[in-house]
Amino acid sequence: MEPTAPPLTRRHHQRLREIYRSAGWPCHDTVEVELLAAGLLERRPSPEGFENLRVTDAGIQRLAEVFAHNKAVRTPHEALVERVAIAMAQAGRITWRGLALRVPLPRALLGGEPDAVAPAQAAVFDAEAPALVPEHGWCMACPDVFSVRHTTVEAYLEPVVHEIKVSRADLLGDLRKPAKRAAYLGLAGACWYVLGQDARGRPIARPDEIPPECGVMQLEGERLVVAREAPRRAIEHLPFHVWMALARTGPAVRLEDDAQSLL
Repeated sequence: MEPTAPPLTRRHHQRLREIYRSAGWPCHDTVEVELLAAGLLERRPSPEGFENLRVTDAGIQRLAEVFAHNKAVRTPHEALVERVAIAMAQAGRITWRGLALRVPLPRALLGGEPDAVAPAQAAVFDAEAPALVPEHGWCMACPDVFSVRHTTVEAYLEPVVHEIKVSRADLLGDLRKPAKRAAYLGLAGACWYVLGQDARGRPIARPDEIPPECGVMQLEGERLVVAREAPRRAIEHLPFHVWMALARTGPAVRLEDDAQSLL
């Protein structure tokens, strides 16, 4: 009985894309062996006498199928989040998606919101978090896109939050949570709402419906347009527990991904 080829996973497709974009130097690991066995890679000698790898025509076809599938399954929200993340990377910023960051807020502002966390519970999540005074609690901030400038001076980071909304009902529900906006503004020097379009191609809200402490971007056709600038304030440094969260997650847009998006 002939052995069956192992099923290819996201890790295989990622390696295949990396080899396609690179000079093709081999890693000699299991993923590479399985790609060679599947006929998606082939070995060939280099002019210098070393062996490197080349993506075969079958590998190119598999990459095209994966890209088409990923594009088809993305929701409008995911597509707009990715668009904003890429736009921030092209502007020279380092971007993150899917973060969950804790921000201290006054208890009077937290009220009974579900994202509020008591100080005793907060200590379990992060021993490096700053101590809270009794009248403060934690709020979980989960920005769609968080970005900082690409700089070596902490005072020049200019952290920014982008909150993406593609549904008017979701937006109106979000605007009824002042603690959420306060958490974003406590985390970043500027907060933007990025508004998608309804079924008729119109923005889901007017700029004057968004609180004045936040900026507004709108999707018009294929372009992101600034409808109202976001007020900015200086952020001298990011708390250590925020740095740890950024390090654990890693940037959402790599430099090579950004370069390909410009082609």
